[in-house]
Amino acid sequence: MTPFRILIFSISLLLSFSSFSQEEKTKDTIKTKVSYGLRVGADISKPVISFFDEDSKGFALVGDLKVATNYYAAFEFGFDDVTREEDYFNFSAKGSYLKVGVNYNAYENWKGMDNEIFFGLRYGLSFYEQTLIDYTPNADGTYFTSSPIEVGTEYKDLNAHWLEFVFGMKVETLNNLYLGAQVSINKMMSADDPENFKSLYVPGFNRVFSNDLGIGFIYTLSYNIPLINKFK
Repeated sequence: MTPFRILIFSISLLLSFSSFSQEEKTKDTIKTKVSYGLRVGADISKPVISFFDEDSKGFALVGDLKVATNYYAAFEFGFDDVTREEDYFNFSAKGSYLKVGVNYNAYENWKGMDNEIFFGLRYGLSFYEQTLIDYTPNADGTYFTSSPIEVGTEYKDLNAHWLEFVFGMKVETLNNLYLGAQVSINKMMSADDPENFKSLYVPGFNRVFSNDLGIGFIYTLSYNIPLINKFK
């Protein structure tokens, strides 16, 4: 091969390599749009439960705001009005509540996806009233003191504070429209107990069990309102 042909071959090889490198660089620098938005919606389980159970009424609005990669500020606001019959007592409770906290998304989305498998923490606050409709003192005195209780008395201006550990998921079914499910384990921090018996149900916390523990669940339908689009 003559020197001229060697030179032409070398130049062609360099040009081909340069073109390939530029193509690979272009592929490596393709940017993906990440939307930071406010997602708002409602707990769709409450109206379904209310439809089948006339003694349970309520609504809840939910939302979250993406503040950083995989981190979301979250809130829930709602109202409950329930009447319950149990072994030793019948009671009613109603009031409003607010929960605020943070979620961490542990799900690694593929390109173009925006789903979540998350866990998080909430602080809950409720203002409510409670009425003991009827009761029979139980042997171990779990809920009532030995003092007589006048049934039918409505105890107002009660409040409670608690913490929640939450776990759930959100799936984008249509563009910016999400279906979600969430389970919470609750621990009561403090509550105003009515005279001679403890708070049996706290809106937002749900039924208060022994050791001041509770559990809750919600199914949500929400819409994401894009506020800022970033590229990575």
